[in-house]
Amino acid sequence: MLEGHPRHPHREDHHQVTYLLKAHCTYECGEHVLVPMPNCIKFITIKRDEEFRVLDLRKKKVQATKRRKLEKGAALQPRANQMPVDQDWSNVWPGPRSFHPASVPLPVRQGYPKKREAPPGKFGNAELMKIPNFLHLTPPAIKKHCQALKRFCTAWPQGLDQDKQEKLFPMNVITSDYCHSSPTIRDPMARIVTLKIKLKDLMLDKHANDKFLRLVGDRYNPDTDVVTIMTDRCPLRQQNYDFAMYILTALYHESWNVEAWEKEKGEVDMEYYDWDASASQSSIMKMLSWPESKETQLDLDNMPHVLEYRNAVSAIFNEGEDDYTLHKYKQSVKKLVNLHEDQLPTAAEQKL
Repeated sequence: MLEGHPRHPHREDHHQVTYLLKAHCTYECGEHVLVPMPNCIKFITIKRDEEFRVLDLRKKKVQATKRRKLEKGAALQPRANQMPVDQDWSNVWPGPRSFHPASVPLPVRQGYPKKREAPPGKFGNAELMKIPNFLHLTPPAIKKHCQALKRFCTAWPQGLDQDKQEKLFPMNVITSDYCHSSPTIRDPMARIVTLKIKLKDLMLDKHANDKFLRLVGDRYNPDTDVVTIMTDRCPLRQQNYDFAMYILTALYHESWNVEAWEKEKGEVDMEYYDWDASASQSSIMKMLSWPESKETQLDLDNMPHVLEYRNAVSAIFNEGEDDYTLHKYKQSVKKLVNLHEDQLPTAAEQKL
């Protein structure tokens, strides 16, 4: 049985094939080779045009191709060295950003200096990049921002000076709006509401004025006569505004409220020294109405010496004794009794 070939061998090769089967040898027939197998003869085709492959035990070294060297250009100078003197700084640093040494034409230094050395310079200085800077908030830049926002503002009414403003608008409400780049337009500081009003605009009597000041505590500034109420407990601005108005309304009505026990208070029970209800005021009335036996009704408010004496005595009891209050008391007594310096007794006369 023949395999691997489409036809049988010639008759003249029949005896050779039989011999191959018996001798187990190969037989070349043209382009084919007869290979005896255990039960058959296999034809193998040989291509004559193929060259014999040579086993190369010593491999030739492949020369490495030379890489082309990249020619680097000259490094550019820092921008700070190329800036003109009269340039617009807001174009160089328009907004908040981290410190960049090549853009700042200033010899800035920051960091811990070594022994006998200056602090590190601005190049490669991580300390300068950590801290925030205000290089974008120069006066010319702020002026440019104000000019850009001016067209969105309303002109101030002419003729409305400070006095008319306080008379027409006695209460000031201060709020703040923030505009910055962030994932949300909400800012927690925008909820704060500050309400300011002068104490004289509330038109309180003596009792209500004293009670109002005790209720507000340190929120009252005696130098400016302004009461300041700041609210920030609620999450929204409108809620804090309503809360501030509620506090002012509650303080106003509570100061006018007179309790039953307040009518029973005497001079000893008062929280402060009231000269109008004291024995000092009665003594001054008797002295000024002398030699009449009965006290006459005098208008003490129109007597400047009496007003100065009242303020000096009240300051000693309410503020305490010191060199200033004692000196004011001394001067007020001298003016009240019409006593001049040349009329005072000398040291020798005081010993006698």
